[in-house]
Amino acid sequence: MKKDIRALILEDNTSDADLLIRHLRKSGVSFVTKIVDSRNVFEESLDTFLPDIILSDYTLPSFDAVSAFKIVKDRSLNIPFVIISGTIGEENAVMLIKEGVTDYVSKNNFSSLIQKINRALKEAEELVQKEELIEKLKIQTAALLKANQELELQNAEKEKRAIELLNANKELLAFNFISSHDLQEPLRKIQTFISIIMEKEINTMTEAGKNNLKRIHVSATRMRQLIEDLLEFSKVSVLEHPYEVSDLSAVIEDIKSEFSDAIDQKKAVFKINGLVPAYIRPFQFRQLIYNLISNSLKFSIPDIELHITIQSTILKYSEFKLLNLPGSTQVCDYWNLTFKDNGIGFEAQYNETVFIIFQRLHHIEEYPGTGIGLAIVKKIVENHNGIITADGNLNKGVLFNIYIPVIKQKF
Repeated sequence: MKKDIRALILEDNTSDADLLIRHLRKSGVSFVTKIVDSRNVFEESLDTFLPDIILSDYTLPSFDAVSAFKIVKDRSLNIPFVIISGTIGEENAVMLIKEGVTDYVSKNNFSSLIQKINRALKEAEELVQKEELIEKLKIQTAALLKANQELELQNAEKEKRAIELLNANKELLAFNFISSHDLQEPLRKIQTFISIIMEKEINTMTEAGKNNLKRIHVSATRMRQLIEDLLEFSKVSVLEHPYEVSDLSAVIEDIKSEFSDAIDQKKAVFKINGLVPAYIRPFQFRQLIYNLISNSLKFSIPDIELHITIQSTILKYSEFKLLNLPGSTQVCDYWNLTFKDNGIGFEAQYNETVFIIFQRLHHIEEYPGTGIGLAIVKKIVENHNGIITADGNLNKGVLFNIYIPVIKQKF
């Protein structure tokens, strides 16, 4: 409650007004009072005195409480209005209270005056707070409605983009067909005719002709490999393959059998440490492991036994968070697959660029390839909402760390 209560007293009897003011002062509450006895002064005081409460006699010679209360009501002012009269009668008092007058006090009994004033002021303050709260709720509701409208627009835009993406995927599938058939078929014919020429006409050709024919053969072979690698990259962009629980043991053994000749030639030694099962797309992870092993075999150091280590574990979120990896937004445990070799490696400055499609760190004459293998690996990891990092060390190999969020565990 305010320190000073501004009380506007509508009273034409000076004695009654003085008596009322004495009772106010006895209450111990600090009141600032103003006495008025006419409509004009009353209306002016509403604007200048700015009362906290109005104490009004019921009847005056040229004015009355009913008219005064109507003025307050018409102005929509939240000012407690208490009638103080000895002639109003309880029936009229009850009727006025029903109309909105705050309370009634008899001039013959001021004992309840202060109590009713305090209650009226408290109710008025609570009403102000309630109105302020309602106004805030209106503002918040309007803001929420606006946010919902914006969200609906965003959802509509997302649906539009989803349709566009679906159409793009259909176009990609069409491109896959063209790539796998219409583009590769002419290449097959070129390679076939080159083989025929090399078999039947090679002896009659000049050395320059032989060299040019070999260069055509190499270029055609590389073009075909490039198309096949692009096909593989486009395949992992389509998320049709279901998730399954897998520990990759069988997958790794199957891939090793495919590379058996190269493994024997490079004298490669595999160390598989306790593979923890993961909820992944096995088809895509087979391609991932295949590409990593292929890279290790290709970029091994001559005359040095190649060592490849593959292991996996579960990292608690608290442990994973300490790695401070970019893009790690999901709050959950992570399945961590590590792949390490002791090949030629690369300088640390290339730790991120090795995953860029067509990015090559070596000349094609030194190490054949298209530069798509690690881009496919990264795409597969992203398909699993995961993160992959590379830690290269020139002539000392490379360490790949793959982190896949453990959202749905079935093991």
